[in-house]
Formats: sequence, structure tokens, C-alpha cells
Amino acid sequence: MTGHQHYSFDLWLTLIKSNPLFKKQRSKYFHQHFNFQQISLEEVEQKFRQVDVMCNAINERTGKNIDADEMYLMVISQINNNQINLHDIDINQLYANMEALVFDYLPQVYDKDTINLLAQLKDRGATTNILSNTGFIKGVTLRKVLQQLELASYFDFQLYSDEAGMSKPNPAFFELMINQAQQLAPVQLQDITHVGDNPKADVEGALRAGINATLINSNQVSILTLNTHEPSHIFPS
Repeated sequence: MTGHQHYSFDLWLTLIKSNPLFKKQRSKYFHQHFNFQQISLEEVEQKFRQVDVMCNAINERTGKNIDADEMYLMVISQINNNQINLHDIDINQLYANMEALVFDYLPQVYDKDTINLLAQLKDRGATTNILSNTGFIKGVTLRKVLQQLELASYFDFQLYSDEAGMSKPNPAFFELMINQAQQLAPVQLQDITHVGDNPKADVEGALRAGINATLINSNQVSILTLNTHEPSHIFPS
């Protein structure tokens, strides 16, 4: 077998990307159902961006995880200038509606070469996993998304920050992945590489955990770089 023995993959902007219509439709839903201050649709979209960026930054800084339910409540609170009783929100029904919207506007495979590359890795005998931070979409939903996109069968296991209670670049999240990878087959740290688009969460997190890292997409490098069998960042021995 050539190349690495185990490949860990980030999900968003590495293997999949949002449907261009999803975020617009999500904002329209909140504008219609939770907009008691009567702000504009553009302002609702801005609130979503602010909460998304803020929570992602906090998760990366603390290594913990702010859940989707909390993020949706933050958006509702900000839309209404923090003048709303959040106890009146049926958060379970709200998330069910958001999950339905995800499947109405299904995420897309990031690159046309993604599935072929994953198939090649499995044909070489490599083991693989998903290691993903979550935001407004929970891991339980993302598992269903990967089934719909016919990607799920390429991964031996999937780990999501909302289920683990920790986020990349937290080394403990990577260690959880490494332990599960080593349960599949004996594998040394130097034979594991994590692939992602985020220099901090993916590359820095992987290197701190003692494994290799490959940065793609955000640096104009395609997933096909994995065919070279060389990580772009190697943990110093």
C-alpha cells in the first residue's frame, strides 16, 4: 500500500459546501417567524453571519462547542434586540424545521474529483474518517446528508464537535480520532494525515496532535494533491 495508512477529513469546504440557496431560505424563515422587531431580511442575514463567525471563533479559541440550538437562540435574540423570552421558543420544532430545510436545499459535493479520490483511497486499503466542527447543522443531520450525497460509505467513522463536546483545533478531539483509527488497524502517528481547509482548526490542530496535515481548497490546492501521497505539513520528529 502506498501513501498514508489513515486519512482524516474535515467536512465543510473540504468535502462539501452549502447549497447557495440554503442560507437565503433560512434567513427568510427567521424573518417571517421570529422577526418581532420588523428588521429587514438583509439585517437578519447579517445576524446569522455575526453569530456564525463569533461562535466559530469561540469554539476554536476554547476547544469546546457551542451547539446549534444555542446558536439559533442567539440569532433570534439578536434579531429582536435581546428583547424576547427565549423560553417561548420550541427549539426542538425549530431544529426539525431547519433540518427539513437542509434537505430541501441539500449541500453539494465540493469538487467533482472528491468521490473518485475517496474511492481511490479505499481501493488502496486506507482507512478514513470525518472530523468536523459543527455550527447551525448538527452531526446527526450531517450523517444523513452524507448518505444522501452517497459519501457515507467511504468513511469508517465520523466524529462531530457537537457530539464530542469539543472542537478543532483542540488536541483532545484529534486524539479521539487517532484512538478510533488505531482501533481499526495498527497505525503510527506518522502514517495519519488530516485534510482540511482551515489553517488553524485543521492544520494547527493536527500538528499539535502529532500527525500530518494537508491544507486544500482555501489555498487553491485541490483534493487531488492527496494522489502525491505527501502531506503539505509534517509534524517535526
